[in-house]
Amino acid sequence: MTRASIATLGTALAAIAVSVATSPVTKAAAGSPEDRKPSVERGAYLVRAMGCNHCHTPYTLGPAGPQPDMSRALSGHPAELVMPAPPSLGASPWVWLGAGTNTAFAGPWGVSFTANLTPDPETGLGRWTPEMFIATMRTGRHEGKGRPILPPMPVENLAALTDSDIRDLFAYLQSLPPIRNRVPAPVDPPEATR
Repeated sequence: MTRASIATLGTALAAIAVSVATSPVTKAAAGSPEDRKPSVERGAYLVRAMGCNHCHTPYTLGPAGPQPDMSRALSGHPAELVMPAPPSLGASPWVWLGAGTNTAFAGPWGVSFTANLTPDPETGLGRWTPEMFIATMRTGRHEGKGRPILPPMPVENLAALTDSDIRDLFAYLQSLPPIRNRVPAPVDPPEATR
């Protein structure tokens, strides 16, 4: 091979490498095909594997300690449970607190309450579209454009899911029985940290 051929080949390979490195990677390329029908079963698997019930299903105290109340599965913080102001952590190394229901959390961000993920049209995701749900998971904002979703929601992890994964999650959540439960609005930090 001549020097000119090697130089031409090297230039072509470099151009291909730059093209690949700078091309946007779609979520479809990173995961399962985007043209398949959403799977309720896979969505149920993802909810279990990602531990969504750990925070979005209220816990009750049973004989073996705290356990999720599956009659209220994924319905978020109980509307009837009005939380008192959280205790001050002061100069403690503790940074945040969680309620015994595992549905309310306080920290430097204020107080957050887990959302109702059931398809109730008034208090849950019943009026949401798959696109709104995807935008929420991608941006970490309510409905993809509203207020930030607060800790301890793992928004960085959720943003890494493929669109197919998120569509499967949404299909499963939409298959649940709707539970009417209006979760309180978050409390801003000044009121939460006094």
